[in-house]
Amino acid sequence: MLGVEAALVAVATAVGAVLNARGVGLHADAAPLYATWQPHAGWGTPAAVLVAGGVIGLGVRWARTARWVPLLGVAWLASTAWTLSLALVDGWSAGLTERLTPQAEYLHEVPGTTDIPAMLAGFTGRILDFQPDSWSTHTAGHPPGALLVFVGLDRIGLGGGTAAALACVLVGATVTVSVPVALRALGASGAARAVLPFLVLLPGAVWVGASADGIFAGVVAAGLALLAVRGRVAPAVGGLLLGFALHLSYGFVLVGLLALAVLVLRPADRIAALCAGLAGVAAVVAAFGLAGFRWWDGYQRVVERYYQGWAADRPYGYWVWANLAALVLSAGPVLGPALCRAVTAAVAVARSVPTGPRGPARRRFAVPAVAGRAGGPTVLLPVAAAVVVLAADLSGLSKAEVERIWLPFVGWLLIAAAHLPPATRRWWLAGQAATALAVSHLVWTVS
Repeated sequence: MLGVEAALVAVATAVGAVLNARGVGLHADAAPLYATWQPHAGWGTPAAVLVAGGVIGLGVRWARTARWVPLLGVAWLASTAWTLSLALVDGWSAGLTERLTPQAEYLHEVPGTTDIPAMLAGFTGRILDFQPDSWSTHTAGHPPGALLVFVGLDRIGLGGGTAAALACVLVGATVTVSVPVALRALGASGAARAVLPFLVLLPGAVWVGASADGIFAGVVAAGLALLAVRGRVAPAVGGLLLGFALHLSYGFVLVGLLALAVLVLRPADRIAALCAGLAGVAAVVAAFGLAGFRWWDGYQRVVERYYQGWAADRPYGYWVWANLAALVLSAGPVLGPALCRAVTAAVAVARSVPTGPRGPARRRFAVPAVAGRAGGPTVLLPVAAAVVVLAADLSGLSKAEVERIWLPFVGWLLIAAAHLPPATRRWWLAGQAATALAVSHLVWTVS
């Protein structure tokens, strides 16, 4: 499978270079990545190598033996250090401070957002391009929750590019905590510890620092983790976060499949947790609706805006498969082999479901059977995430830039790494780190 991944990336890169040379509108100089070829190094280079060496050398064993709460704290700090180091390969200004300040970004709209209720009420009317008051590209392409995040930071005195970039890094790094918390709550403590180093050395950290998708990933992961936690309050808060996530990106309607997978895997109180989560989502949707923003209306306008821009030029026939090459570079080379093992485990579980006559035993069918197995979360969650990614890919609404757009799904895909033989995990982690270092040093990424 590793050879298939390498071939996919190589062919996507070669075909992208040919198409760019012929003037085809890929709008991605280093296709399949939205970046330009520019080999470089910076003072983040030695820091990134040092963090990678520490995680590979000590992190795997410590993840198996450390106490749980300190382990999560150190994992978040290590993930933050890894992300900042990769960003600083480009330098402090270019890698962080100026990353979110171009005209296309959310920060461009913050100074003009002086009346939040009026902004929400009139948001949909400003989505389409070629109007005097059209939103900038990123603001127009997302629901208003994304802009509200940066307006909120500005209101509490954390305005400007540096604070915004650091917020993306700090919140994005919480995925390293949320995914293991979800696994542990679902009865897969060993898997939570096994996956944690892979979440720390995520190649996608190149885009977490700094793009708003880092924040998006953190919100989605926290919402799903809270759905997994026992009790009714946690799922309700998880629903609130997932409802807000729906107003960060239209594509997060697909997170519903992951949420259902989490609820199926809960050891108890699934219906109560489902109701609590739905109530949280409904509350957020209703609040935005009362403020004047209706999600469906915004989505319809965004599809129209999408084809007013580069999406009209970018060929579906290239990006529908080249997107997967970009995903490999964001999730790392461990993705394919780990997913293959997870799918093999899923097939084994399906074959083990009773096939006897209809009756009480037969009616239990596959869902409880999967949920009741120790390997259930490490099978169902990455497979659900893979289905989500494929749906997003086939939709044609994710042509290019998926290395950052799909960050909220990558952490859940990497749960499959728990199926790797323990003796090989350090080698796979080295491959993950090498991928991130190669991307950050060979190309100049764009948020």
